[in-house]
This record gives sequence, C-alpha cells and structure tokens, in this order.
Amino acid sequence: MSGWEPRQQYRDEDERPSGGRILQMIIGGVLIIVFISLMANSCSDKGSQWDSSAVSWSQSDVSSSQTASQPVASSSTVPWDYQIVEGTVGDLIGGDMTVLPGNELLPNDDNYATGDKIWTLQYMGAVMDAGADNKANITLTSWKPIKSYKSQDAAESDMAKLKLSLKADVDLVGVYKTSYEGQTRDFAVLTLPSGQQVKQPIDDARYDQLKSLKTVPVMLEEVHDYSNYDLAYAKFRGWAA
Repeated sequence: MSGWEPRQQYRDEDERPSGGRILQMIIGGVLIIVFISLMANSCSDKGSQWDSSAVSWSQSDVSSSQTASQPVASSSTVPWDYQIVEGTVGDLIGGDMTVLPGNELLPNDDNYATGDKIWTLQYMGAVMDAGADNKANITLTSWKPIKSYKSQDAAESDMAKLKLSLKADVDLVGVYKTSYEGQTRDFAVLTLPSGQQVKQPIDDARYDQLKSLKTVPVMLEEVHDYSNYDLAYAKFRGWAA
C-alpha cells in the first residue's frame, strides 16, 4: 500500500496545476469572447449610423429629383372686373361711413353726410390655380367697394383708366369640329397674352377663315389692378375681323 501512495500523491499534485491552467484558459477565453462581442457591436453601431446617414442623403436627393421633375401648379390673384354702383351714405363711424343698401364700409374722405347719394367703384378679383397644361381653375372674389364719388361721371372716368379695350394679334392653337347626333359644332382655341388658352365657338365661315392661320386679330379687355397698375389681365372680348 505504501508503494502506491507516493504515486497517488504525485498524480494529485500533477492534476492540480493542470486544472488551474484549464480554469485560466476558460476565463481568458470568456474575456476574449466578451471583448470581441463588444467590438463587433461597436463596429455594427457605427456602420449602422453611416448607413442610415447615407440612406437619408440618398432619399433627400431622390426627393429633390422627383420634385424638380414634377410640374408645379401655381396660384395667383389677378384683376378681373370693375363696376360702378349707386348708393346712399348710411351710418358715420369715426372717419368711415357705411354705404347702403349693402352696408359696405368705406373711408368718408369727402365729408359726406348721412343720406347723401354717392357712386362707388367696386373691384372683383380672380384666384387662378394654373397647372403646366395652361388650364386654370378660376374662383371669382366678391365685389369690394374701393372708392366713392360724388358723381357718376367721375367714377366712370376712373374706371376707364382701369379697363382698356385693345386690339391685338394672338396665337391661334387651332380649329376643330365635333359631331353629335348629326349636328356639327366648330371651335377655335386661342392663347391669350397671359398664356391661358381659351376655347370659343365659331361658325363654318370663320372655321374656313381661321383653319390656315397661326395668329388672329382679336379684341381684348385689359383689366388693371387698382393698387398696382402694372398688374393686368387680358380677357377675350371678340373677333377683330
């Protein structure tokens, strides 16, 4: 038995150092795995941030490109018409007055008294939503009194400066015929100075007259804005010849 004990002792002593080395290797391996995992996550986060940034810029560029290629509709308000309306001074409110029967409020610049007969110049605008096809959706505003007069002649004199009758040559897009249940209708399409295209019914004689033309003389009504005279809008008012 004594011969076996030293060997057993030696085996125990040999196994103890070997077990310690294995434990150290296991702990070291775990630490290496944890370190590698942390490094991988860090790299992944950075890569994700760069990828996200790149995608964001790419989407922005694509969005800008799409916006640039799409037609953009525009909206503007143009002067449409003027009229003269007879009225009576109503209530005096401070430096203003009401005009009957509509109770519109205007400055009492000419020191009118209640009951005085006056004439007012009234304005109507048009809100135009136009697309790239030169077609416009038109919404007319309500009448708005802008100035009062003691006489109708004075009012008409001012309105004549804001509404002008002109003769001009405009582009003729073309003429065409339509037929329905045995009836034929003729139309002409014109481009006005504003760029808007208008369609007008015509008879057979004018169809034959216009079909070979590129431009045609017409009568226009040029309406100027009362607060900005350079802003004007021309409307078709008939054929000049």
